[in-house]
Amino acid sequence: METIIRRAIRNEKGSVLPLVLILLVVGGLILTPLLGLMSTGLMAGQVYERKTDELYAADAGVEDAIWRIQTNNLAFDPASNWSEPWNLTANGRNVTVQVYREDLDPYCGEEFMYRILSAASDDGGGTAAIGTTIEAYLDVLALNLSYMLDYAIVSNDTITIQPHVTVNGSVWLPYEEDLTVWPGGEITGNNVTSDDVLLTWPTFDQLSEYYLAFVDPEDPYPGDAVDIKITKTLGPCYGNGALAIDNTGDPDTLVIEGTVYVDNGNLDFNPAGSHNYTIDLSGETIFVDGEIYFAPGCVTLTGSGCIIARGDITFQPSISSGEDDFLLVMSIEGKVTFQPSSDMTGSVVGNVEVNVSPDHPKSEFTINWIPWQGQQLNFPGVNETSPEDLLITSLRIESWEINPE
Repeated sequence: METIIRRAIRNEKGSVLPLVLILLVVGGLILTPLLGLMSTGLMAGQVYERKTDELYAADAGVEDAIWRIQTNNLAFDPASNWSEPWNLTANGRNVTVQVYREDLDPYCGEEFMYRILSAASDDGGGTAAIGTTIEAYLDVLALNLSYMLDYAIVSNDTITIQPHVTVNGSVWLPYEEDLTVWPGGEITGNNVTSDDVLLTWPTFDQLSEYYLAFVDPEDPYPGDAVDIKITKTLGPCYGNGALAIDNTGDPDTLVIEGTVYVDNGNLDFNPAGSHNYTIDLSGETIFVDGEIYFAPGCVTLTGSGCIIARGDITFQPSISSGEDDFLLVMSIEGKVTFQPSSDMTGSVVGNVEVNVSPDHPKSEFTINWIPWQGQQLNFPGVNETSPEDLLITSLRIESWEINPE
């Protein structure tokens, strides 16, 4: 028995060799394609990584273009509406960006469509040249309220013209039945309604953002009162709280030299008795987050300018501006009681109501409208020389597509 076992063990010599040879042959057959597959996978991974870097770089170009649009930091060729292309580097990739602008609303407000092309290319590095382009479309609304100045009177609700009042110009209001012209009152222009021209009413926040850019809220001034006997000029300035303007000295003039922004309070032009005073607007704007009150018989306005309040405006000064001076009186959310003691040139705008009457029942009073173009008024859309100068109020991404090259 022992002899048989030893003979069997001895007969197994070399039996592993065929198995080893088979494994070597199989390994040799699969090793080459396996190494090729691994090499292809490594190269594909590098390509995907490079493409991802390009995608992020191209997206950075889109973000840069959006920032330039929001900050009015782009110039467009008036003939082609394309901006000059610019270059930047992101993720080690070269990015070229160019923007096309289309004016969607040239007649009422400003609405633009921007087409952004951001192309990122590889900077070399051992693989075939590749590139990625992102094409994005933006819908942008910019603040242009110049259309408010196209009429002698604008109201988002009702207009009342009292006897002995003549309006030399057109008026706009939503519906014809909201216009009341008493006997002895007259409108020489057209009565335009929302069926003829659709106006977009601005919000307080839009105008507030616009005028805050002209003042420094970190440096409040002038407090709660201005005495023209002491203060001869005002603005640009920011006041937090109610403000009263008066004159305790001889008749004198307060010159407005920049935007006057009154926040969280009313502005009162107080009666001064025999100490009358003049407010020279000199093309600037008084903007109030509250109501404005002009006491009768003591205040005279001169020069072009804008008087804008969030709430009601009681307007009873004398006006000595020239025939070519343009005065805007506007209530964003309230009503305007318009009762000056002399004729006025410009526009009166009120949200809830505009009521125009002489300062005395038998006096005659005229609002004369003239074109606002060329006027030096600090009002959105008047002094901006090109659309890119307008304040962006909203931006929406309409589409964002990847166009691989």
